[in-house]
Amino acid sequence: MIRINENFTKLKASYLFSDIARRVSSYVAANPTKPVIRLGIGDVTEPLPPVCVEALHAGADEMARRETFKGYGPEQGYAFLREAIAQHDYTARGCAIQADEIFVSDGSKCDCGNIQEIFAADIRLAIPDPVYPVYVDTNVMAGRTGANVDGRYQGITYLESTPENGYVPGVPNAAADLIYLCFPNNPTGAVATKAQLTEWVRYAKKNHAVVLFDSAYEAYIRNPEIPHSIYEIEGAREVAIEFRSFSKTAGFTGTRCAYTVVPKSLMGYDAAGNAHSLHALWTRRHTTKFNGVAYPIQKAAAAIYTDAGKQQTRALIDFYLANARLIREAMTKLGFKCIGGDNAPYIWVNTGRDSWEFFDLLLNQAQVVCTPGAGFGKCGEGHVRISAFNSRENVETALQRIAQALK
Repeated sequence: MIRINENFTKLKASYLFSDIARRVSSYVAANPTKPVIRLGIGDVTEPLPPVCVEALHAGADEMARRETFKGYGPEQGYAFLREAIAQHDYTARGCAIQADEIFVSDGSKCDCGNIQEIFAADIRLAIPDPVYPVYVDTNVMAGRTGANVDGRYQGITYLESTPENGYVPGVPNAAADLIYLCFPNNPTGAVATKAQLTEWVRYAKKNHAVVLFDSAYEAYIRNPEIPHSIYEIEGAREVAIEFRSFSKTAGFTGTRCAYTVVPKSLMGYDAAGNAHSLHALWTRRHTTKFNGVAYPIQKAAAAIYTDAGKQQTRALIDFYLANARLIREAMTKLGFKCIGGDNAPYIWVNTGRDSWEFFDLLLNQAQVVCTPGAGFGKCGEGHVRISAFNSRENVETALQRIAQALK
């Protein structure tokens, strides 16, 4: 008799976005003449920047010639991409991150889930609420939590993000070993100041903890006072791992490329108290279980660091931020309190009512898909997330429909 990993049975019945997809599919099947506008899942809609397309074609052409053909590449990523990342994303901001501390992958979602493999099964977790579901679910799968009781898993310290704290949780009174943070935040769009991140670095040092910092949306930051990387905080190299993605920065959701930074100075400890390099552990895990991102994709990713690439990706992000501004202004005009949309592509709307009820209202009355906040955690109840990822025409039409439906 083959035994299953029973931790999977502790997961909620469905994954948030799968549940949304089912509801939308049912509505579309029943109402084929009513076109639906999707402002729910955070998937981009605009084409890749031209410079990336050119590089992708050039990389594919290289694969067609014997003299430039590439077979297996380095699992950690080609040097040309890692060096570009180190120079433009870190050195340019005063962060002491080296190219060999960067691990190229096929997505931050994968990295956020896989990174927990290098940590013990009985570590103490601190995870925000509301939160990107992957942080919680992968730890449930790994057996680090108890049962789900009243919407929360036992064994997790939940960091509540509420209107009272501006949706940026402070450090908890309890000690934790592994801390998940995401700024600009998914789902709320909130950003953390340098002072707030400094408190987290101090907390991590005090508790010999590690911060897993998801900065997949850092390219949307427009406020010059807001840090783009946790490594802008003094001492963060000793306590933090950072995740970044080309998905939202350059529209790579369909081409898949991201990276994780694990500094060599970051240490973990065994049961006897001996120090071990987390960089070395992640190198072993990464090279054992991952075979690298395709060469043409890495060529396309490196292209965003050229002068033309920077201009084109900036224009792409500005386009989505303009959508976000329209959404936030429209929802505010309708009487809702909102955050996000200024340094992030998401608008977090305080609806004052059941979030799935509001989701159904927008779907059935306006044919607009949002994301119910309750799917991100207990503190998400009473909110919805609206994404700026769509065409300008669709965003404007959706806002007109919402205004009509809420009259």
